[in-house]
Amino acid sequence: MPLSASPLSLCPVALASVLALHALGAAAQTAPAVDAPAAAPALTTITVEASADASAEGLAKPFPGGQVARGARAGILGTQDVMDSPFSSTSYTHELIQDQQAKSVADVLQNDPSVRMARGFGNFQESYFIRGFIVNSDDIAYNGLYGLLPRQYISSELFERVEVLRGASAFLNGATPTGGGIGGNINLLPKRASNEPLTQFSLGASSGGQGYGAIDIGRRFGPDQSTGVRVNAARRSGGTAVDGEDVELDMVSIGVDWRSRNARLSADLGYQDHRLRNTRPNVTPTGIGRIPHAPDSQINYAQPWTFSNERDVFGSVRGEYDISADVTAWVAAGARHGYEANSLAGLNLTNALTGAGTESRFDNTREDRTRTAEAGLRGKFRTGSVGHEVVSAFSYYQLEKDNAYGMSLGNNLATNIYAPRSHLPTRLTYLGNNLDDPALNGKTRMRSFAIGDTLSMLDDKLKLTLGLRHQTLGTEDISYRIVSGGRVTNAGGTRSGYEESRTSPMAGIVFKPRNDLSIYANYIEGLSKGETAPARQSNNLPVVNAGAQLRPYVSKQKEIGLKYDGGRIGGGLAFFSTDKPRALINGAGEFVAAGKDRHQGLELTAFGEITKGLRVLGGATLLSAKQDSTGAAATDGKRVIGVPKAQGSIGLDWDVPGVRGLSLNGRVVASGHSYADATNTLRVPGWSRLDLGVRYITEVAGKLVTLRARVENAGDRNYWSSVGGYPGSGYLVLSTPRTYTLSASLDF
Repeated sequence: MPLSASPLSLCPVALASVLALHALGAAAQTAPAVDAPAAAPALTTITVEASADASAEGLAKPFPGGQVARGARAGILGTQDVMDSPFSSTSYTHELIQDQQAKSVADVLQNDPSVRMARGFGNFQESYFIRGFIVNSDDIAYNGLYGLLPRQYISSELFERVEVLRGASAFLNGATPTGGGIGGNINLLPKRASNEPLTQFSLGASSGGQGYGAIDIGRRFGPDQSTGVRVNAARRSGGTAVDGEDVELDMVSIGVDWRSRNARLSADLGYQDHRLRNTRPNVTPTGIGRIPHAPDSQINYAQPWTFSNERDVFGSVRGEYDISADVTAWVAAGARHGYEANSLAGLNLTNALTGAGTESRFDNTREDRTRTAEAGLRGKFRTGSVGHEVVSAFSYYQLEKDNAYGMSLGNNLATNIYAPRSHLPTRLTYLGNNLDDPALNGKTRMRSFAIGDTLSMLDDKLKLTLGLRHQTLGTEDISYRIVSGGRVTNAGGTRSGYEESRTSPMAGIVFKPRNDLSIYANYIEGLSKGETAPARQSNNLPVVNAGAQLRPYVSKQKEIGLKYDGGRIGGGLAFFSTDKPRALINGAGEFVAAGKDRHQGLELTAFGEITKGLRVLGGATLLSAKQDSTGAAATDGKRVIGVPKAQGSIGLDWDVPGVRGLSLNGRVVASGHSYADATNTLRVPGWSRLDLGVRYITEVAGKLVTLRARVENAGDRNYWSSVGGYPGSGYLVLSTPRTYTLSASLDF
């Protein structure tokens, strides 16, 4: 259905008209009855606070303890206090990121009890299980916009905070670029100059001889300090705790913001160059009856010629203008250009007893061009005793990707996870497009209109949020030019795709029986593009509708929960149930949408200060993720690949009494057992790990110096840290060995 045919296309105009009339009415009611001498205009003092999104409210204030914030973005609803939001969310602060010496998004999210780390299919992309559903780095938002950040690894120097919104969010954020976001969303806030001048230099080192250096400079300018500039640059180079691995990273980012009484602007420009050498690959069980015990986590079974390079340049702008005291308009836009090149050798494990397996070469080059934008109106008014916060927004996303790959078919390299063997790279015998000049391989376009209203009643003790988003998903796939054995077997260039639309509703309610307690519930949907029919079945018979694209999947979530804010300690309890459609090949050999995955769970979170100087952060998740109506008795009712029944993390940070500036911290991360196959015959044991740290703050020559030391996986435990991360695949990722990190920061 063409988007222009939808009545929702009139929503922004209608909302603007209603709010404008309301503003005029309010002005008429307050106009003076008689002429009076004009009063001298009062000078307005502009109070500038760090504002990562060019918004009037700025960053949500930190909760006591400083590890999380009191609020987080809820998509087009804007930043909301956690006690007023009908959703479960956590915003992890820059203070926590620095104190734990986190290198990436994944390091930060080890603190979240509903999130577990995973890895991309056949590569080294950071991915995340949220409530048992996968979210790839492609689907992380940057200041509310998708597709702007590097798609494999995101350096921690690029962001101020990590916001996790748990649960589906089609209304709040729209569909994600690759179809994640069913179990939750991740939004990163860029850095802004604060009121106080900042000049910070950091140096560090970690296991394997890796060195680290960074600079962070922030300044505000102008007579009212209305203009801010924040510059960050960092470099990492050297080995890791895994034998033979090597990492190099260079990044630079610039954030600028400006504000006046009625207008706010911000802009960001970023560059990241991430290079991996000899990085340990995933392990895929192939034809085995059980999962072998994990090898020594220092062992590296990568081939020495493997590498993965990723280079990205991205930028965004955002502006907000107060049309009146009650009406605000905003617009945001961004773009990214990314380039990737890698030579990989994933390991297929064929003998569980001996650890024997094979590796084969796979090369890939890719170039991305992303454009994205959003515009909207937000306003407030009252109808009698009921307050309204109305929002209407339009969003647009476009990705064009060029891709090429090469494989060494039939040239398997023998190796072993316990005693790896190195080989020279084999010749590429099967090519899709030209690796030196990748061709256009696919396009993704998404556009949507959304409208919502939050109604406040009973002196704001009761809030009801209702909303709709009408979204159109469009994809175009362009087939590869295939060269096999030196001969062109397919000229490529064949185009296929589809465009489908869906309206996603949302309803959420919050009731506050007292100031420190909120009861909330929501119904919200997730939207993701349907899967593509494979060419062949598992028995090698052809699929009748090979290459066909299924209609978008609609996931449905119901959630109810409690939130507590005791002033210095806070927490939440949530029960949720989410149904996600799945696909199968039926008896007629046709690939169809049928069955579902049902994820039901209970989440407990806690944060804040237990007592003065003792901070807590963490929680636990109990999760039942099962396959339903799969079309096969062997899989019906079985657990979803890679999802444990229980997982959690708990961390304490303690200021040592009597030693000013000294703090100790510790964290336990644990995960129950899971399965590496849909029939639940390949059981992967659960695991736990202990991380320890120390921090000392002092002055040297009148300058603030912060010394930090940390050891992760302090017990040096060997385990399979994640299972899967791509639909239907149960590949394994080996744990990282004990890793030491030291750093020193000097503030001028």
